[in-house]
Amino acid sequence: MPHSAQTGQHSGPGPSGAGTRVRLRHRLALGATALRGGRTWLTRRPTPYVVMGGLFWLVMTLAYWRVPLCCDAGQHAAVVERLRWNLLHPAHPTADLPGAGSPYYSPYAVAQGALARLTGLSGWSLVKLAGPVNLLVLLTGIGRFVRVLTPRPWAPVLAPLFMTLLWGTERILWSGYLGLMSMTTNLGYPSAFATGLTFWTWAWTAARARGGGSARGVRYVGPSGLGSVWAYAGIGASYGLIVLVHPITAVGAAAGALAIVVALQRDRRGLAVGRWALACGVASAVAVSWPYYDILSLAGNSGVDAMHRGLYANMAGHLWLALLGLPALWARGRRSPRDPLVLMFTAECLVVAYGWVSGHHTYGRALGLAAVPAQFALAVELAAPRPWGWARRLLGGAAAAGVCVGFLTVQAGAVVPRAVDPVGFDQPPRWPSYGWVARHVRAGDVLITDGYFAGHAIAGYGVNMAAPTWPDPALDEGERVRRYADVRAYLDPASTRARRGLVARRYGVKWLLLTRWRKVPEEAVVVDWSRRTGEVLARIAP
Repeated sequence: MPHSAQTGQHSGPGPSGAGTRVRLRHRLALGATALRGGRTWLTRRPTPYVVMGGLFWLVMTLAYWRVPLCCDAGQHAAVVERLRWNLLHPAHPTADLPGAGSPYYSPYAVAQGALARLTGLSGWSLVKLAGPVNLLVLLTGIGRFVRVLTPRPWAPVLAPLFMTLLWGTERILWSGYLGLMSMTTNLGYPSAFATGLTFWTWAWTAARARGGGSARGVRYVGPSGLGSVWAYAGIGASYGLIVLVHPITAVGAAAGALAIVVALQRDRRGLAVGRWALACGVASAVAVSWPYYDILSLAGNSGVDAMHRGLYANMAGHLWLALLGLPALWARGRRSPRDPLVLMFTAECLVVAYGWVSGHHTYGRALGLAAVPAQFALAVELAAPRPWGWARRLLGGAAAAGVCVGFLTVQAGAVVPRAVDPVGFDQPPRWPSYGWVARHVRAGDVLITDGYFAGHAIAGYGVNMAAPTWPDPALDEGERVRRYADVRAYLDPASTRARRGLVARRYGVKWLLLTRWRKVPEEAVVVDWSRRTGEVLARIAP
């Protein structure tokens, strides 16, 4: 008898109903493929974001690799070097001291240290290689998060465009800021990884807050087992990891997460509240259980507030182009006062305002994430299908003008090399290398320098500083200040040989790296010098 789908009858060999189940599964598979336009995942046409995001990743990777590492890279290379020497009990990143309690020894850094031990790569190499990896995490996180906001396929393409160009017309190179120029220096930093992970975790949070994640006909999925408590535990673990990798980014991440849950969580019953409480509990447990440093010791720490005061000094010059996204935020707020981007913008601005009012200017670092809601709202608005009304056309023209202004005034030099630059764009900083010093100074030796570049970079070669450049809870700030005072006394032209000898013996100083304006002390012997900077390396006679 011929098979009938209505009766379940079948003909042919095999157990009853087996052939039916096989054919039904085949038909269901064909139907699923038809819903995707008749293509399997192997032959499906790539989305605009896959194409444009891949091109952006390639261009920015080349831009990052063509620029010598600078700024904070020496500190992060130093962290990897100390972990390469001793993964479980690393020394202080930049001084001949124990490193217990240093927040630089995050899970991110420990993973780099383990890789350095396995491969033999230097700290500088690991920081350089981390750039494209962190950029991949960032771009995929952006794509995931924007898909939660809208199914419009071009919104994820516009989001990184606006995020990297709509800043200001005055250059700022700061960790956590995502302009093109800034990214040429900071893609290899932990903050870049933490920011990318923040976008991923925001996307997972939004999907869970929507009760499994469907909106406007598009289904969004986060971690496996999204409907179970394990999904919340996974989200909490991700936030805990962000806390450990880059605590100040975690403040912005937490503010955004709170805004997302308030905006999207419709079920306010005890079970839903309990699951979010579980996520918070897991995040706290992950953060406080890290053995390398105590995250709670950073609460109220003001050691780096002074250096962040400048973030508030010229905020308008650094960020005014991002304000082009405010009309889009206003339109979203009119449609729904609980719009996630509107609430995120409000929450991030409150964090920045708290930093200003309280004097804890470190919270100004949240400005990097505070600009994102406006930039992404603009991307979603301009990804709408045509025809556009007059208001959207006007907004699109303003955004295009803003992109051109941001690119031509600040960001172009990041991706346009000097050799092919017809205009003379400002280029990323090109710091000198101190590999020539590392050829003479053994890893672990203590050095005094009066140079700005050397003071920030030399520890990345495994050299210890008598006075560490950056504050670190692993070294009492009062002791660091005293060390700086001793170094200044050593370098004082009026200092006596006896005074210099006392400082050298106190900190075990064996080397001097002096700028060309500084006279070499009589007890030191010149070993080498830099033809580029004129700096002199001298060994202190025993």
